[in-house]
Amino acid sequence: MQSSNGRPRGGGPESPAGSQEPPTPSALGAPDGAGYDDPWYEALASGWGESPGGGPAGAVPSARPAPEKVAAADVYLQVQRSQAFQEVRNRYRRFVVPAVTGFFAWYVGYVVAATTAPGLMAHPVVGAVNVAMLAGLGQFLSTFLLTWAYARHARLRRDRAALELRWDTQELTRGARGGAS
Repeated sequence: MQSSNGRPRGGGPESPAGSQEPPTPSALGAPDGAGYDDPWYEALASGWGESPGGGPAGAVPSARPAPEKVAAADVYLQVQRSQAFQEVRNRYRRFVVPAVTGFFAWYVGYVVAATTAPGLMAHPVVGAVNVAMLAGLGQFLSTFLLTWAYARHARLRRDRAALELRWDTQELTRGARGGAS
């Protein structure tokens, strides 16, 4: 076996260069006669732009999807245009846009206050605890509260509708593929 720069790689002083063999499937725990199912395995094992046989690479597969995938894509477009999907997206946006805007304003306010008003941030509140420490801990607390609020909102207002959409989409794609699962 040779490295990419043409110099041989050896297995140590006791074995000559190039004597290392790739592991067999049985050595990797697979039963005898079993091969790799990964279609890219041989392409990765061979050099860049060459086939496993050492010649030029074969033809590039078509980028055009199979006819059954086109039908499934149409199903996804149909679902995306549906009123139920739009309602789920609108519920998501009605929570996320104000939450992100508020949290970002709170974060920027903290950073601006820390850089422009060091006297205010250094003002002691209780003992060695000052305003900056409380505001920093408030950042952590607001992160956890926002995460909890997002999970609650998703659970109460979006998850059931999204699950119904997922089931409907699976049924429609199953029908588009001729009943195959």
